[in-house]
Amino acid sequence: MASIIPGFEYDIFISYRQKDNLPTPGYGRQGNGERWVSEFVESLKTEIESTFKEEISVYFDINPHDGLLETHDVDASLREKLKCLVFIPIISRTYCDPGSFAWSHEFKAFISQASQDNFGLKIKLPDGNVAGRILPVRIHDIDADDNTLLETELGGFLRAVDFIYREPGVNRPLSPVDDVNNNLNKTKYRNQINKVANAIKEIISGLKGDQVKPVAERREFRSSAPDTKIQEKSIAVLPFLDLSPGKDQDYFCDGITEEIINALAHIENFKVIARTSAFAFRNKQVDIREIGGMLNVKTVLEGSIRKAGNRLRITVQLINADDGSHIWSERYDREMEDVFAIQDEISVAIADKLKIKLLGETKAIISGRRSENLEAYNLYLKGTYSYQSLTVDGLMKAKEFFEQALHKDPGYALAFVGLGYIYWLSSMWGNVPPDRAYPKAEEYVKKALEIDSTLAEAYSVLATINTFYHWDWSEAEKYFRYALRINPNSSMIHTNYSVMLVFARRYEEAISESMRAQELDPLSAYINTRVGMAFFYSGNYEKAIAEYQAALTINAGYFFTHLNLGNTYLAKNMLREAAIEYRKAVDLSNGTPVAVACLLVASYQTGEDEKANKIFDEFKARSESEYIPASFFYMVYRVLGNEYQAIEWLKKAFAERDTFLLWIKDLPRWFPENSHYSALLKIAGL
Repeated sequence: MASIIPGFEYDIFISYRQKDNLPTPGYGRQGNGERWVSEFVESLKTEIESTFKEEISVYFDINPHDGLLETHDVDASLREKLKCLVFIPIISRTYCDPGSFAWSHEFKAFISQASQDNFGLKIKLPDGNVAGRILPVRIHDIDADDNTLLETELGGFLRAVDFIYREPGVNRPLSPVDDVNNNLNKTKYRNQINKVANAIKEIISGLKGDQVKPVAERREFRSSAPDTKIQEKSIAVLPFLDLSPGKDQDYFCDGITEEIINALAHIENFKVIARTSAFAFRNKQVDIREIGGMLNVKTVLEGSIRKAGNRLRITVQLINADDGSHIWSERYDREMEDVFAIQDEISVAIADKLKIKLLGETKAIISGRRSENLEAYNLYLKGTYSYQSLTVDGLMKAKEFFEQALHKDPGYALAFVGLGYIYWLSSMWGNVPPDRAYPKAEEYVKKALEIDSTLAEAYSVLATINTFYHWDWSEAEKYFRYALRINPNSSMIHTNYSVMLVFARRYEEAISESMRAQELDPLSAYINTRVGMAFFYSGNYEKAIAEYQAALTINAGYFFTHLNLGNTYLAKNMLREAAIEYRKAVDLSNGTPVAVACLLVASYQTGEDEKANKIFDEFKARSESEYIPASFFYMVYRVLGNEYQAIEWLKKAFAERDTFLLWIKDLPRWFPENSHYSALLKIAGL
């Protein structure tokens, strides 16, 4: 079958070493002799069928003798087969062999051939990004020398879709039956197959010239942002690559990247892109100039870390995003104990190269944030890595890591902040009532400030506690402003300040703060959703919907965005549309209570009483064994017209300082003006 683009033989060419497709016990479909590459191809074909409208052709040499393997007798038929749109090399411990057939006559041959065809090796994607037509699939962690060999041929960092199962001492291909919880990579075979299919779709869409507006162009109000011109002194720090032999230093690479971001963020008049947007380019082959354009920055920092025993080699390079030229590069060979000095040294060197003067106070903030106990520092990094899942399990693991860090170093201020952050998050996404969560969070944050009074993160959490628990927005604003003086580049502080301004009904200021967060973190679905919420509460529903839709182009499976899109449809009385979005939010969040409550509201209002009654019974049963905010029951009973129950649950929400109560207090649907419900708000001080 020919390619969907005339002049090409196949859409996809899959290249592999025959020894990687031999039957191996424990891989693939257990017990039937299925080979890994063969199973991957079949799974990919199935996924492609549900991803593309058109028929997509795949070339895969299933010959058990690997065709012309090692003979180097290449005929014209192979050269014709290499005329494909996307080339997928299966990167293994054996693939990077310059003497092999797959390397010389498939991988290198495709690079040579594609470089001279109509498209070239790199193409522009529909969203304005740039990608390569080589889409590596990695099934083993490979040696540093092999990695260098690959990157030399690819002309840049290796960014692969990983199918690797890792445990201590284990380095093998991921199989469909592997338990995601046992795999240190936390990857799921089914999800990785989907990533490959989606990446192929993006590349082929780019080759076909499909027109899809970039995210920035979809926002009609983008030009009204405070500053859309690229700031001269601006940087994005991309996630450092782990080149360690064991490939077991992901958390350390992420941690050192974050520390450099945090250090630079404290510099006045210097724009530093937030972690979420910078980390969006992990394992992606994207041209530096495109990254600079998407993030609106002048410079980009790339780096890699190789740890062997107690030795560290950290390589960094600062690149001009306008033309991809190198401004500065450096290699640091150090003992592990020197890691803190290395972070400071890199941050100061970057600032110097950008002609930014670091004041003494800023240097003190940079170097005074960490523990000098290396074990405590590593535990802290593992904690921050764990809580980002926003799951009950992830929050519990993070709590354990922070507690262990404090056991190693009782004076570690950031670990106390981490515990405060965990308790705050647990009142929303965990299973801890606010009247238990917030006092604990406040206790830990105050301990942190007794140790180090310069931590912006601590003041931000303190501000959030005053916002959501004490309902003291004057005090909250004081702390937010102070935190932003210390760290003006924190997108999270800006967006949390925006939330407080929404509750204070200062909507224009809230929009401004949320859009400042968006400038610093443009590829965060969370931040973009928060911008939509600021517009929603100001009454501008159309701009809110535009922001939510833009956020979904970043992460189509983000329950928080679907939830808020449903809220906006509900406010517009588009009940069925709201119900659809709420159902998505329920499914994507595995039934988080706020999504279930909103789905109940929409279901009752659309007359689906029988279905809603069943869900409500299950919801009430859940509340007997887990914490569910009282405001959710207030909403449901209001819709059902049960005024007595509604008021009782509202009183309970006031008593427990319900976090979600603040989100509904200004919505006429729940608190009509001059009603006894709104009168109760006034009595409660809201």
